[in-house]
Amino acid sequence: MSASLAVPAPGGFGRMTLRLVLIGAVLVLALLPALNRLPADSALHVSDFIVSITGKWITYAILALAIDLAWGYAGILSLGHGAFFALGGYAIGMHLMRLIGPRGVYGHPTLPDFMVFLGYQELPWYWLGFDHFPFAILMAVLVPGLLAGVVGFLAFRSRITGVYLSIITQALTYALMLAFFRNDMGFGGNNGFTDFKELLGMPLNTSAARSTLFYASLLLLLGALWLCSWVAQSKLGRVLVAIRDAESRVRFLGYDVTRHKLFVFVLSAMIAGLAGALYVPQVGIINPGEFSPGNSIEAVIWVAVGGRGTLIGALLGAFSVNALKTWLTTVAPDLWLFALGGLFVAVTLFLPRGLIGLFSRAPK
Repeated sequence: MSASLAVPAPGGFGRMTLRLVLIGAVLVLALLPALNRLPADSALHVSDFIVSITGKWITYAILALAIDLAWGYAGILSLGHGAFFALGGYAIGMHLMRLIGPRGVYGHPTLPDFMVFLGYQELPWYWLGFDHFPFAILMAVLVPGLLAGVVGFLAFRSRITGVYLSIITQALTYALMLAFFRNDMGFGGNNGFTDFKELLGMPLNTSAARSTLFYASLLLLLGALWLCSWVAQSKLGRVLVAIRDAESRVRFLGYDVTRHKLFVFVLSAMIAGLAGALYVPQVGIINPGEFSPGNSIEAVIWVAVGGRGTLIGALLGAFSVNALKTWLTTVAPDLWLFALGGLFVAVTLFLPRGLIGLFSRAPK
């Protein structure tokens, strides 16, 4: 997908319409928890399910933003961003497990239930510090960033690009999935983490917790959108687009391509990790299935459907595809994968700019 197709034409009715749609969408989202507090018989009442599922979609939208920053602007097609998302989720999951304490099934003051069941005598060293929320959030950012830094440095230094880089990132998330399935890794094996009790002294599975996590996710989404927009519109963003379109020419001009690509890849992974950290308290579980390569591929499809290289298109794709998934898996669950593939093919053939192209001016 070329740059001319990926980015809507600047100015004009299309850009103003996008801004109005974005502002309206944020206002509607911000109202949902308030409408949830209305009496159940009110015509404006929003159910707990709607608030919970929308909060989850917001974290997916943050993940889509992260992917679009790397893929849409730097041409780094990662099929492993689901791994960074899951690592952030595991970091906050470890914190939530530490907070359970003696309220667990086995009543151990330090060890989570699965460690007691597996015969652990003491807490592994890499679990130390996770009883503190700031440390857990720091790890949700640093661990995905460090992994992306190592993988990115080795790949970009060797000038691995295109489908080869995609295969490497996909292999990475598959390897992590297999590793986290092992009981001796100390991360709960195939069951993962669940049965969370509280976060920051706030009991989970309550309306107050749902609203707080919802607004925290919305604030992170707006912050991530601002940060990604700032990067995209800066000189760095223009260099990244040039790298995407003609990497060899940028090298010839004297730019350090490896450093530029590494920066945006690490930043993208850190944003994905934060999204995962907000996802887990809302869904109440994290297990190795989150590392599934299919999750990363599906997230890339969100961006492609919404419109690569536009940021707002990534948000539109994440919300629209997941809304379709929620509805279709309810009425006809066996058809979802066929519908997802058909949607991707249809958008590629008939909407090469993605859904966001519907708001842009027609090319002259």
